[in-house]
Order: sequence, then structure tokens, then C-alpha cells
Amino acid sequence: MKKRLFFKSCLVASIALLAAACDDDANIGGVDTGKLEVPGGDVVYVTDAAGKRNFGQIDLHAQPVDAQLVVKTVKAIESDVKLTFKYDASLLDEYNKAHDTEFTALPEAIVSFQNGGVATLEAGQLSVSYPVTITPDAPLEQGKSYALPIRVAAEGAAQLGYQDDCYIFLINDMTALPNCNKTWTDENGDVHPGIKIFSVMEVNDTNPLNNLRYTLKESGKYMVDALVMFSGNINYDQENNEVIFFPNENITAILNNREKYLKPLKDRGMKVIMGVMCNHDRACISNLNAESAKIFAKKLKDLCDAYDLDGIFWDDEYCSPIYPAPPGFESRSNAAWSRLAYELWKIQPERWNIAYGYSMTGAAQVVDGVQPGTYISYCLPDYSSYYDTSWLDSYPGMTLSQLGGCSMQFAQGSWAAPEDRLRDMRNEGFGAMMVFAMDPFRPTSAGQDDAMRKLARAFYNDEAVVDPVMYKKDW
Repeated sequence: MKKRLFFKSCLVASIALLAAACDDDANIGGVDTGKLEVPGGDVVYVTDAAGKRNFGQIDLHAQPVDAQLVVKTVKAIESDVKLTFKYDASLLDEYNKAHDTEFTALPEAIVSFQNGGVATLEAGQLSVSYPVTITPDAPLEQGKSYALPIRVAAEGAAQLGYQDDCYIFLINDMTALPNCNKTWTDENGDVHPGIKIFSVMEVNDTNPLNNLRYTLKESGKYMVDALVMFSGNINYDQENNEVIFFPNENITAILNNREKYLKPLKDRGMKVIMGVMCNHDRACISNLNAESAKIFAKKLKDLCDAYDLDGIFWDDEYCSPIYPAPPGFESRSNAAWSRLAYELWKIQPERWNIAYGYSMTGAAQVVDGVQPGTYISYCLPDYSSYYDTSWLDSYPGMTLSQLGGCSMQFAQGSWAAPEDRLRDMRNEGFGAMMVFAMDPFRPTSAGQDDAMRKLARAFYNDEAVVDPVMYKKDW
């Protein structure tokens, strides 16, 4: 507990420093396009993903992060504009002298500019995004306030707005926080990636913060790699004749309070995944036709964008399709689900597509020449499956590192195989493990803790530490 309080105090201090810097320069909010002071002609200006001009903020963790810059224009320009971005520490020197601050430039070696630092706002476009990647190779020096200074230049049919030739990201340094990037070392001293533990949690009853309770004694790493919120639904909106994503009141409460319930997990490197399950009406994840699949995939992408989610978990249960299939639908099939998962992957390939190995999601097909091993990130088999490599035949192109070896059902007190078999699972190269319905307030809580201790020993050659602090549902 002392370690957690220490990191919390550092975070508060870091945020306070950033707030002071923002107050020192008033232009930190949204853009007032009526005040873009430039000579005559078309103009472009630069913001971050939140619409903040000149200054933005980045939470920097131990894993790589993309800082998004967005080039915008008030009206479409008739021909292309070339934008060039580059690291320029002199910008920060000038800022520190002018404002009596002591920001340290983020090390240039950990900053990379995609496409040689060039982005193009094409004719007719109103905006284009450009990612700057930060890849920390070690925790930053504690006690320093870091910033990333970027010089911007424009060539072509428009020029930059007043003061838009520079952008500074203020860094909220969280690189020293424990994370969940686990490894294990074999008898030859070779280091291997750790098996990823997916906590598929019944959030109708359980606070997501309970995923923070399990850490490893030696490494300090968090055991859970990803929370799956179980579960949102696919539904048919009869009034508007459309397929929708439906979050119940519990999912809605968590999403609307993501800073409280989800951000602490993401700050420690955990992925936050939305479960999507059928819900007793005509709309199923396995019966949309191709056009409906594209439309629904776009709605899920909008959901992930809005709440900073890391992907979708597909569960083909509780279906009530109509036969013959009405317009927009087709008969339930593995092919229809494969198409839906593929359409989502096409528009957000950086996020995870996770299949629960059950019913129509128990296999996937090649879609438009793309193998399931490409558009499906992980397959988590049902409880009846133990260390079964034949799943690779059901998901062409998938590797063993994308496959779950077995699953635990915490609500029913169903634990995994003996510890030696779990260790075999690790040694054979399986890459994932599902635990379902983790909740410290269940009668099975003691068994849950013992099961996690067993996983810590078998997967990571370490001991599990169980935080006595438990988080009740409080919404």
C-alpha cells in the first residue's frame, strides 16, 4: 500500500506542475477559429486530438504512446498542403526563458516521427491526423518536468496560423508506475513474453478496480493484462430500423465515469475491452449481412474512440434470430461473424479483436483474402478446452501466442488444471488465459486468490501478492 500512495502523490505533483504551466500560457483550450491571425490567403492550424492549440498533455507510461497532432482548416483548400513536423529543443529553451520555467526536453532518442515527419492535407480535406510516437526505454528521471517541443512548417496552398509553427506537449510522467508487461526466464536464462491474463468481469456486480489487487512479488508487475467489460449488447432498434450497441445502466455508469473506474487500469498498461454479446432479439453478431456489418463496425469504432477503449470481445450467445432473415440480416453463420470482425479490424487495426471460442465465434474464415490470424488478435476458448492446439485449424494464420490454453470460471469455483499443466501451457507457447467473473466479494474469493497464486508461480516463476483492499460496486 505504501508504494501505491507514493506513486499517487507523485502523480498529483506532476499534474500540479502541468496545470501551472498551462495557466502561464492562456492559449490551452479549444480553438477560436475567428482569431487565426495570418496574412491574406488560406490558413491551416494545429491542435492535439482534444482540440487544444499550441499546448497539449500526454500521459506517458512504460509502453509506447502515439501523441496525435491534427492539422485543420476552416474551409477546404483547393490543392494539397504539405506539413513537416520535427523535434526542436530550442523551442523549449525559448519558452523557459520567457516564462521563468524549467521544463526539460523529452529525450529526442525516444521520439519518432512517422513518414519522415511529413503529413499531407489533401485538397478538399478539412483535417488530417499525424501521430508522433514516444517509446520510453527506461523510466524518466524523477523530479523533472518534461515536455516535447515540435516545430511545424507548411508548404503549398496554405500557410500556418499565428503561432502555429510550434507545438509543445507537456508530459505527465508515469513511466515509474508498475505495469503489466510480464516476462519469464527459462532454465537457459532466455527471457520470454509472459502469458496475458484476460479478466472477463461481470461488471453488473463488480467494480473494475479489483483488477488492481493482484501483483507479482519480485517484479511488481500487475497480473491482469486486460479487462473485458462483460457485457454490452448488440440489439435491434425497431423504431429506427437499425442495429445498435446497447450498454445497460452498469456499463453506462462505468463509461461515464471512466476516469474513476478505467483510467487507473490503463495507467498501469492494462487494456480495456468492451464485450459485445447478443441480447435475445433478431440482431446477433453472427447474422448481419455485409452492409449491416460495416455500419455496426463503424458504431463500435465510434464507441472505442469516445471512451478510449482498446478493442472488442465477441460472444455469440443468447441469440434470437428471425427466419427467414429480414432485410439487413442473413442466417446465422460463422462467415457472417467473420465478416463483422474483419470490418471492424479494417477501420481500427491498432485495437484488439478477441474471440470467445464458443458457438459461431468458435472459428473464423478468410475474408477478402485476409486470414483470421491477422484480423483476430486472440482466441479465448470455452471452459471445456484445455491446451488444445487444434484451435489453430479453426483460426487460419493464428499463432499459438494468440491462443488461450484454458479458462477459469471464478463465479462457479471452477479453477484451471494442476500447476504443472499450467507450466506446460507456458512452455509450449500458449499466449493467453481467461479468468471469468473475478470478484472478491463472492463466496469463492479465497479460491480465486489461490488460483491467481498458482498462475503467478506457473506462468511467471513468481509469487502473487493480493492487496487486501477490495473495491465495492459504488454506482
